[in-house]
Amino acid sequence: MPDYKEMYLKLFRVSEKAINLLIDAQRECEEMYLNAPEPEIEVLFHKENDAEEK
Repeated sequence: MPDYKEMYLKLFRVSEKAINLLIDAQRECEEMYLNAPEPEIEVLFHKENDAEEK
């Protein structure tokens, strides 16, 4: 007969490792985002008169 308790515990331990791996990856990506330089923002103006004259 299969050892269901051991099967459950193995699945539980591996699931725990997978969840912790995802959490670590998320935290690392959040740190990368927070430490990234701010993008330069440039405002572009559209001249409607230039388009009508041409």
